[in-house]
Amino acid sequence: MNTPTMTLYGTPTSGHAHRVELLLRMLELPYAYVEAPAPVRRTAEFRKLNPLGQIPVLTDGELVLCDSNAIMVYLVKRYAPDSGWLPAEPVAAAQVQRWLAIAAGELRYGPAAARMALQWGMPEDPVRAAEIADRLLRFMDAHLTGRSFLAAEQATLADLACYAYVAHAPEGGISLAPFPQVRAWLARVEALPRFKAMPALPLKVGV
Repeated sequence: MNTPTMTLYGTPTSGHAHRVELLLRMLELPYAYVEAPAPVRRTAEFRKLNPLGQIPVLTDGELVLCDSNAIMVYLVKRYAPDSGWLPAEPVAAAQVQRWLAIAAGELRYGPAAARMALQWGMPEDPVRAAEIADRLLRFMDAHLTGRSFLAAEQATLADLACYAYVAHAPEGGISLAPFPQVRAWLARVEALPRFKAMPALPLKVGV
């Protein structure tokens, strides 16, 4: 691979960083990876990159981008505009945007929040998170009936954005057993070329 001009700041267990890393790999774009755990994110140096102290952050030369979904849109538009990851067809494009919104909404406040509460004791409401996760997974399971991917006939940014926190929902005490269509979809994402799994965390009981 060529010498990377891009650097991704994240942590191995961040689903937000993982979705960007997946896209970088699938587009075969060279990049450097810098781990940015909480102490790093509190430093003045990191806050120059993202004043909100959040990951992921992507630098591409002099350009600094924050927010995982925004980064993914940039990467496709800049490096792979005809790849299908962000369809140009209006309905498919709208469907991708819908799932990016779900990734930032129901997915973040459902499965992701449950995982943060159980794994790291973060100040999330686990009962509310479980309720949101259940509604979301039921919706996804019905939506995926007769479909291979979330927004189009092929994988798109929608699938990468939603994959990690759904796949790792059991780490937040959320069972995927009742959702066969969701589990089949996860397997299809995992079968994509150059897929890389996010490290698993231990399963815990109770909150």
